[in-house]
Amino acid sequence: MSARELADFLGVPLNTVYMWNHRHQGPRAHKVGRYLRYRWPEVEAWLEARAVDRPV
Repeated sequence: MSARELADFLGVPLNTVYMWNHRHQGPRAHKVGRYLRYRWPEVEAWLEARAVDRPV
């Protein structure tokens, strides 16, 4: 998916996605030409790693 699609999916500004990439904080990005692309399994794993456990 594109950086724009990721931003829309996560509900964050596009600049946040670019900042995460620059700081190596967000999901792993792949450069395709001059564009950033993200793979769904890597985005899902990144989200899962940040899940908040809540008592039942």
